Amino acid sequence: MELNIIVLAKQVPDTRNVGQQAMNPDGTVNRSALPAIFNPEDLNALEQALLIKDANPGSRITLLTMGPARAADILREGLYRGADAGILLSDRAFAGADTLATSYALTSAIRKIGKFDIILCGRQAIDGDTAQVGPQVAQQLGLPQVTYTRRIVNLDGDKVVVERSIENGVEVVEAPLPLLLTVDGAAAPCRPRNAYRLLRFCRAATPSEQAADGYRYKEKAAADDALTLQEWNLEFVGGDASRCGLSGSPTKVKKVDNVIFQAKESKRFTADDAQIKELVGELLANHTIG
Repeated sequence: MELNIIVLAKQVPDTRNVGQQAMNPDGTVNRSALPAIFNPEDLNALEQALLIKDANPGSRITLLTMGPARAADILREGLYRGADAGILLSDRAFAGADTLATSYALTSAIRKIGKFDIILCGRQAIDGDTAQVGPQVAQQLGLPQVTYTRRIVNLDGDKVVVERSIENGVEVVEAPLPLLLTVDGAAAPCRPRNAYRLLRFCRAATPSEQAADGYRYKEKAAADDALTLQEWNLEFVGGDASRCGLSGSPTKVKKVDNVIFQAKESKRFTADDAQIKELVGELLANHTIG
């Protein structure tokens, strides 16, 4: 069975390195001031897509991301690991989008892609931790959805059986295709880069990157369509500008505080019964336990 799979991915600021310059005056994230990485749970989602492709030869994975020009880096990362194509959704009109505006833009791009069987994405992005975009995309497309996916148990014909995380364990559910799955960090980690694909797709670039003076592979890209990452804007996907970016975002971030926990005074306890009793007494007194 040949399947058309879309993986939604996001390039996120590394939240381990948030500093004073992390926010712009308008409350949006100053992404240029932070190191950019592939959102971790989106990598888990990509691995699930690759496992489906392994089990269903002829299947095709399209990686879709929304962001500035540098977000093309994660499309290349996806190609290195086994994705077949990458689409960068990029336009100034998308800047400052909250989850609602982001899901609208992604939905517009998915409709432009057309035929698909499964959409996968990470449970949430580490720069927001809302877990809203995946479900919102499913809602806007009118798709069934399974959240907190940790493993695809079986995919046969027009239905899929999924193991998902719940509060005190796991549950197994069945859902019809097409559908959207959000994948959490309990799923299998993404496989490493493939050396052959790395050597080939390090030359892959968007049309904007290919037009730059420093791009050295113009002739190779002209002869190999796989080396051109598609670059779509608002007009191309037929989106409504009033529903994108800041104008389409009812949520505004006013402030981000970088909190650094300082170590307080420390005490050293031995295995002596009296000291253990003293420690338990302190823990009870400050309600750490009990």
